[in-house]
Amino acid sequence: MKLFSVFPLILLIHLFMTASQPVFYNDKPQQDNADNDTLRYPQEKHLKNVRMLTKGGENAEAYWSFDNKKLTFQRTDLSLGIPCDQIFAWDLKKGSMINQSPTLISTGKGRTTCAYFMPDNKSILYASTHLADDACPESPPRVKGEYYWPIYNTFDIFVADLKGNIIKQLTNEPGYDAEATVSPKGDKIVFTSDRSGDLELYTMNIDGSDVKQITHELGYDGGAFFSPDGSKLVFRASRPKTEDEITKYKSLLERGLVAPSAMEIYVCNVDGSDMKQITNLGRANWSPFFHPSGKKILFSSNHNSPREFQFNIFMINLDGTELEQITYDNIFDAFPMFSFDGKQILFSSNRFNGGGHDTNVFVADWID
Repeated sequence: MKLFSVFPLILLIHLFMTASQPVFYNDKPQQDNADNDTLRYPQEKHLKNVRMLTKGGENAEAYWSFDNKKLTFQRTDLSLGIPCDQIFAWDLKKGSMINQSPTLISTGKGRTTCAYFMPDNKSILYASTHLADDACPESPPRVKGEYYWPIYNTFDIFVADLKGNIIKQLTNEPGYDAEATVSPKGDKIVFTSDRSGDLELYTMNIDGSDVKQITHELGYDGGAFFSPDGSKLVFRASRPKTEDEITKYKSLLERGLVAPSAMEIYVCNVDGSDMKQITNLGRANWSPFFHPSGKKILFSSNHNSPREFQFNIFMINLDGTELEQITYDNIFDAFPMFSFDGKQILFSSNRFNGGGHDTNVFVADWID
């Protein structure tokens, strides 16, 4: 679950934003100038030809198929009768989803998260609570000054075909199993589970066999992705150190909650060895993804926001040097994912939404 729910936080924000005419996705390249690249902020020098793929609701965690022709994402939209996240797929040759409907992949029951294409480009991996209840699980109560992510113990990981038929259940352990992504090599899956009593990273073979725990330190480890060559993992983690921090972390976890306000980015080998902390920025650093070179990482962070709720995408070297801001929306940019050929990037943003709370999926050409 790369995004447990940043959206309730966004819904608390009431800022007026000047609307611009959206540039929707189409098959014709656009010139990089102020007249028609209207969804790109002037400072965003690594992005070109920014296009909006969705319009309305809460759309996030969009990830490419291995052949770069399709994407999968999660959506909540009360106006469409989707009360909590469900998984959808889209074929990019059809253009944008502005006036077209994507294909529902999940069952429409329970809550889902973290969909990812399997190597065959014909099936999708995702986590869901639907076996426990048809209804959406309850969101944690909001407490002034506090913000928590729910860890639903009814999540399990499934594989479905492009028509939404579940063809396999990959996990069947008590507790939380979610946040699964697939190696570019097509051989392994990484996911987060609390089966040890803490939130740790695990790997398994593409068929669900040979499950191995690869992180062991107290704290939440999640949102992991493989490097382009499949040899490393990047993920977000909390590391409570003081007695008070440890007590609070364990108390929240017993209640099925995690406080996301203090997370940093880590990298390790696929077996968990050579663990390194990449960022030391404070606040919430999350949704990391490897640059196509394998030598840099993109991630979302609010570390330099005076308002705390402003999240932008940053890039940093694997040794923690040369931190660079990539996006500049004044509310929310997150979930960067490069196409497998490294030419394009998907991300989710609140940019140019007419002053509302909609979060949409965008695609852009990447310029190094």
